[in-house]
Amino acid sequence: MPRWLPRAFVLAFALYACFLLGNWAFHQLVGLLVNILLAFFLALAIEPAVGRMAARGMRRGLATFLVFLAVLVFGVGFVVLLGSMLAGQIVDMVENFPQYLDSLIKWINDSFHTDLSRVEVQDSLLKSDWLQRYVQNSASGVLDVSTTVLGGLFRLLTIFLFSFYFAADGPRLRRALCSVLPPARQAEVLRAWEIAVDKTGGYLYSRGLMALISGAAHFVLFEILDVPYAPALAVWVGLVSQFIPTIGTYLAGALPMLIAFTVNPWYAVWVLGFVVVYQQFENYVLQPKLTSKTVDIHPAVAFGSVIAGTALLGAVGALIAIPAVATLQAFLGAYVKRYDVTDDPRVHGHRRYGEAVVARLQKALHHKKESASEE
Repeated sequence: MPRWLPRAFVLAFALYACFLLGNWAFHQLVGLLVNILLAFFLALAIEPAVGRMAARGMRRGLATFLVFLAVLVFGVGFVVLLGSMLAGQIVDMVENFPQYLDSLIKWINDSFHTDLSRVEVQDSLLKSDWLQRYVQNSASGVLDVSTTVLGGLFRLLTIFLFSFYFAADGPRLRRALCSVLPPARQAEVLRAWEIAVDKTGGYLYSRGLMALISGAAHFVLFEILDVPYAPALAVWVGLVSQFIPTIGTYLAGALPMLIAFTVNPWYAVWVLGFVVVYQQFENYVLQPKLTSKTVDIHPAVAFGSVIAGTALLGAVGALIAIPAVATLQAFLGAYVKRYDVTDDPRVHGHRRYGEAVVARLQKALHHKKESASEE
């Protein structure tokens, strides 16, 4: 046996063990890494506000605290307002449920010539097996829901804590990163950081503008239908549909449908139809144009980056995909050498039909000459 063979086996085994250990550690820490990534982009988003306040003489820690306090006060106030409104509407729905049921039964009897009564429907619902199973599953799932809520609050606290440190200690973090790099690399890192701040701010600006447009459009609909709390519902639809990825649209449309149902069940159908139509208009017309102007990427690239981000990191990936791709594109654009484009009309897609026919004839004659020479 060669001398090097046992050492090679030991080295291979050690490398494989290190790979298994690293793979296990990565899967154990992937949740924390995603939270840190989301916190970093949140810190980039508030960096312009913190930077302006720090430039006027305020300490960065205090400036970061004030920005987070403003966001927290706005978020808590908005949730409390919507919570009280939703609670009142649920109470009204429970009180008026017999009237809704009578109207529905009357419509069914008139349309399908049936002879249903509210007492029969209630007895059949209360004695149904699926309702009993649902109640049992709901009772047993209270602990799971509580655990999920507590886990979400802990994750949210972790994100805010890391983002606070990233924003408050931004200059110190940049100095620590640049201290281990040569001067040329330091300039590139600082340039990439600045681009990331600009692109993230532009992305949030576009989202805020789309939230404003969405809220205004839905406010007009709610006023036409005379839905209660139209301004609050419009703000809810605008913010939730834009800043909660993947399921934000469905959450945003569910609350107005519920409240519209208390006014008239058909109004809920109108709200659902408007939400679906407006979402298509936003996805294919409004969002690509605004995103391409604020973060300077092609609409197709923006759409593809959201799909890729969702496939990689889920909702978090969908939220940070566009600013991340915009930052990478802007940073790499400086290293791509560009040339002057020729004046050939084919560059602009103006190739004439006659030229295409001549080109095909020349190709056919050339092929025919080659065949004759081979024979």
